[in-house]
Amino acid sequence: MRFRSRVHTPQGFTLIEIMVVILILGLLATIVVQSLRGAADRARRTKAQADIAELKTALDRFYLDNGFYPTTEQGLKALVSRPSDGPPPANYEEGGYIESVPPDPWGHPYFYQSEGSRYTLKSFGADGVEGGTGKNADIDGSQS
Repeated sequence: MRFRSRVHTPQGFTLIEIMVVILILGLLATIVVQSLRGAADRARRTKAQADIAELKTALDRFYLDNGFYPTTEQGLKALVSRPSDGPPPANYEEGGYIESVPPDPWGHPYFYQSEGSRYTLKSFGADGVEGGTGKNADIDGSQS
């Protein structure tokens, strides 16, 4: 009869090994989340710039057809449907100039102000308050 020698081999991980792995995974997750947060802020700013460019194009078409920009009272909604107040647009485009006025990427309305010959158009950024830096900075699309 032969006896087999039993060699004891470890059957798992030690608590220290598990803690080191969890620490490394936590650090990697933190780095990934931080880089994605910056990408989301940049994407919102890019979306706001694209929206403003679309609104500027519609405002310019309105001006070319009617000889004035919508007034502050008429607002950007004058690009969607014929305004009933303020100076009447003589050559308003059938169906409007845009389908709808989107909110900015942070859910705030775009700021629009005009007396008819010039306009100010901007997004106030993430905080919705004029001024600021970083993600709270204004995105200006005013007429130059």
